[in-house]
Amino acid sequence: MQNLLRGKSNPLVVILLAVALLAGALLYSQYGRAKPSIKIGVLHSLSGTMASSETPLVDAVRLAVEEENQSGGLNGLAIEMIVADCRSDAAYCAQQAEKLITQDGVQALFGCWTSACRKAVKTIVEKHHHLLLYPLQYEGLEQSPDIIYTGAAPNQQIIPMALWALQQQGKRFYLIGSDYIFPHTANLMVKDVLLAQGGQLIGERYLPLGASDMAAMVKEIAAQHPDFVLNTLNGDSNLHFFRALREAGLSAGQIPVFSTSIAEVELAAMGADLVAGHYAAWNYFQSVDSDENKAFVARFRQRFGKERVLDDPMEAAYIGVKLWADSVRNAGTADLTPVKDILAQQSMAAPQGIVAVDYNTGHLWKTVRIGRARPDGQFDIVWQSEAAVHPAPFPFYRSRQEWLAEQQALPGAAR
Repeated sequence: MQNLLRGKSNPLVVILLAVALLAGALLYSQYGRAKPSIKIGVLHSLSGTMASSETPLVDAVRLAVEEENQSGGLNGLAIEMIVADCRSDAAYCAQQAEKLITQDGVQALFGCWTSACRKAVKTIVEKHHHLLLYPLQYEGLEQSPDIIYTGAAPNQQIIPMALWALQQQGKRFYLIGSDYIFPHTANLMVKDVLLAQGGQLIGERYLPLGASDMAAMVKEIAAQHPDFVLNTLNGDSNLHFFRALREAGLSAGQIPVFSTSIAEVELAAMGADLVAGHYAAWNYFQSVDSDENKAFVARFRQRFGKERVLDDPMEAAYIGVKLWADSVRNAGTADLTPVKDILAQQSMAAPQGIVAVDYNTGHLWKTVRIGRARPDGQFDIVWQSEAAVHPAPFPFYRSRQEWLAEQQALPGAAR
């Protein structure tokens, strides 16, 4: 036998070597190589001024991904999340988007908060004809074949809130916001609709993202004493603003504030008593009374802790994953072209109610709600639309070209 094996060209040696190589390959396939998966990129700020608002959205995406994987994945493949910290920096977030697409091979991106971030990432996504699902309410005036907007368009949040405030509180209003594109554009629309209804603009101020010195602005609000303030501040500037209001002795009963970026997560971070009695407009509140929402809240708390709260951007992030996953499942592939075609026609029973992607705009049909903040960190829903509202990213009273020209002339257009 020893002589038999010594010959290098012996047929038995060749057979034994082939068997050994085959066995090794099978073992490597089973134990040494990662199972194939469908990768997605998650782009949110885990540090910087936007971290307190954005970090919870990663958990909402994670819940949706884990639910899909627990139910068998997509077409037999698990979803793999790759999370990138945007560091509250739009340019850096765009760099991370480029890496996720070109190096990590993700099939879709989920994320961004500020419009500056979205626009920076939009350039990358469109360059690669890729896909971004964006979960935030925003100023509108945008459509893209490569983006699904799961947050509210202006006619699904800020415009109905402003009109309701005018009807309920009075005609004299004051505008405050962070100094970038969303507040400037949103307030342009607010001024259009409120002035057309007989409203009176008392003052308008903008502060840099992350600003903490609110003394001059609050002093002016106290002196002017508007019937209500419409607030488009973002990030931790809201904490400083509401603290300054309290220090000035201005209560919600005296001058109610209507906010576009304060939800349950911000109430928990700021201290709910600081904002109690003031208002916010969203499509989803954790207090929505439906079986679908109660089950959603229970699943989230079981996974991440019973003290955690949910808010509109988190729900929009969650349903973005669900809409995309259903599209991949229906397409039988994660390839972008068929997935985009199906995604543009998707609908689902979401925690907020029925939502549907509008084929022409890539935005969702959504119910509009206005809530009053409670001391326990939740919202009482004081008004809601009778049905899901058609998204209008370009409000009808100007043409698309006119809107874009108006936006380009605004002070915050480049930010």
